[in-house]
Amino acid sequence: MVLAVLRLLHRIIRDKRMTTHLALTARAFGASSFFYSGDHDGGVEESINDVALEWGGVFNVEYLEKPSNFIKEWKKKGGIIIHLTMYGIELSNFIESMRNMLDKDLLVVVGGAKVPGFIYQLANYNVAIGHQPHSEIAALSVFLDNLSKGEARKKKHSDAKINIVPTERGKQAEANRK
Repeated sequence: MVLAVLRLLHRIIRDKRMTTHLALTARAFGASSFFYSGDHDGGVEESINDVALEWGGVFNVEYLEKPSNFIKEWKKKGGIIIHLTMYGIELSNFIESMRNMLDKDLLVVVGGAKVPGFIYQLANYNVAIGHQPHSEIAALSVFLDNLSKGEARKKKHSDAKINIVPTERGKQAEANRK
């Protein structure tokens, strides 16, 4: 299974941190690819690639000029599209069904400023983490954590240059001695 995230409608001026944090969340919770549309932003791509280099693992970042074509192609190849939206079906009513589809490639779509109506139609599932306003980062992290039953966030990369040493107080990291 391939797990990827698509962030719609990135705006360079307003969304640099949001899009970067969505990509970091996707990576930390098990996705292997992050796609984004809207404004092309080499700075976001560079930041994410730097993190992957330092912290290990394979993680692809790619700009999409036409996300609708990408989504249609993903579906055509048999992949599943999950759109995270507060207007969707409850996550708790959906997650078990989703875990039974883990043999298929999954594309998790998160919105930007105003999600076009066709996204709701293209998605196999429109899923809500909750029905109150919340951030795309919150929705993505809750969804991916539930999807993996908490296992993805425990993953360590053997090619990481830095490792965290868990401590009750303070911060401790060490260089990977490979």
